[in-house]
Amino acid sequence: MKKVRKAVIPVAGMGTRFLPATKSIPKEMLPIVDIPSLHYIVKEAVESGIEQILFITSPYKKSIEDYFDRSFELESRLEKSGKTKQLNMIKDISNLCEFYYVRQGEPLGSGHAVKLAKEFVGNEPFAVMYGDDLMKYEKPILKQLIDVYEKYDCNVIGVQKVRHEDVYKYGIVEYEDINTKKIKGLVEKPSVEDAPSDNAGVGRYIVKPEIFDELDKLQTGVNGEYQFTDAMISLMKKQDFYACEFMGTYYDIGNQFGYLKANIDFALCREDLKKDMKDYLKKIDI
Repeated sequence: MKKVRKAVIPVAGMGTRFLPATKSIPKEMLPIVDIPSLHYIVKEAVESGIEQILFITSPYKKSIEDYFDRSFELESRLEKSGKTKQLNMIKDISNLCEFYYVRQGEPLGSGHAVKLAKEFVGNEPFAVMYGDDLMKYEKPILKQLIDVYEKYDCNVIGVQKVRHEDVYKYGIVEYEDINTKKIKGLVEKPSVEDAPSDNAGVGRYIVKPEIFDELDKLQTGVNGEYQFTDAMISLMKKQDFYACEFMGTYYDIGNQFGYLKANIDFALCREDLKKDMKDYLKKIDI
């Protein structure tokens, strides 16, 4: 069994829900308090044992490359100013991992984006992490998925239980064996009446390299896009998939409310902000 040491993070989306801010700032660089949301996702990957990360990006996302690269001028100024703490913080960002980039020339969907990682991945299992899905955890979420992969030598989908009335918003898992969490299929945005479970796939996956064979054969779906979910459904006919019902809190920061919730919750976890934040929330007239 090969080790999972590579992650692919698609970040080419335009982020139109966050306009006008995303006219000049990639949505993945919008801060959770004072740290870009993408930094948290990278940190989760690194804490899970990932050694190399490929960003599927676009011509409008150069600031992502700049953020994870060295900044010699800034480092020099901080050093001359004696700001050692800030200097070390900046240096640590570029040392998190080995970073690679490939541009998605056209917005052709998640399946097309992941397909661009074929050369980077080679013949290895790899992680796919979506930039809109932020996690708060004690044990890294991706590491929980990797543990399932290592137990069953399988593809893995990270899932959380959602309210039954909300199943129509997600890709919902259909189980072959509820005890082992072996997956039979995925139903994309089912009706409340037809949902096979309340477990939704939420932006963390471990897949074997054979996924690229399915991506090569993929047909376009809604809006003329290639969907990564469709490739996984096809691969399920040939390889085992298991769900990892992970322990942690999931935030859909692709919408404003999820983004605001994440900011509040992450602020409440910081010793330098917790007291003031709690006091402020108590004073709000709701």
